[in-house]
Amino acid sequence: MSQKQLHRSLTDRKIGGVAGGIAEYFNIDPTLVRLIWAITIFWAGTGVLAYIIAWFIIPEATISTDERASKNADGPIIDVENQNNDQQKD
Repeated sequence: MSQKQLHRSLTDRKIGGVAGGIAEYFNIDPTLVRLIWAITIFWAGTGVLAYIIAWFIIPEATISTDERASKNADGPIIDVENQNNDQQKD
């Protein structure tokens, strides 16, 4: 069983993936996290500093090629290995 880790999101990012990563960690909507960031920016002015610090401290997620392909909603999943094998047969 793998331990849950806080990371910056690779798939749900607007700037640095901090809000997306926090949302994934707590299993909540990333829009809610971004809204909280915006409120802290305008209310106390500390949101920008907190975001920048989090951007440097929280590591970026690592994702395998298979996971990246399965999460890619913009296009079809392409099996490169089989595609290369088919080309070699021709």
